[in-house]
Amino acid sequence: MAALDLFTEQGYDATAVAQIAERAGLTKTTFFRHFRDKREVLFVGQEVHARLLAEGVAAAPPSATVLEAIGAGVAALCASFTPAQRDFGPRLLAVVAGNPELAERSVYKRHLLAASAAAALVERGVPEPDADLAAELGVKAFGRAFARWVEPARSQSLPVLARRELTALREAAARLE
Repeated sequence: MAALDLFTEQGYDATAVAQIAERAGLTKTTFFRHFRDKREVLFVGQEVHARLLAEGVAAAPPSATVLEAIGAGVAALCASFTPAQRDFGPRLLAVVAGNPELAERSVYKRHLLAASAAAALVERGVPEPDADLAAELGVKAFGRAFARWVEPARSQSLPVLARRELTALREAAARLE
């Protein structure tokens, strides 16, 4: 990924769209046909992720509990991640964490994922507060699992890590009573 390579090499702020386009073998015009700005390069696919998450929730068996349904959504999302995403994951997380604008955009992406999952839960008849909380737990579990999955020493799959994280968050929520 040309943009991530440049962001890693010289920093996000010091990287121009023209440099990204040149490194990727594109014209600047072509770049802007695909991306609104350079930040969007790092968040491409968010609509697909939101759709996969919602479809996974919707496809859960009718007998599934709210958290089982959100787990099905997270599993569907995890299934879309490739070894290439695992390879560039540590650099992506570092670049996003090192730039307030990107960190803010990352929060917005998580919000969109949670809203999509919550809407799918509401469609299943789950009351809105329950749907919102379950969706937030699912997205939080996915984020925690992704951060662990990209660690070089990890051998577990992303779906396994996500299930563990969702279970851990569910147990943590139960202890809050």
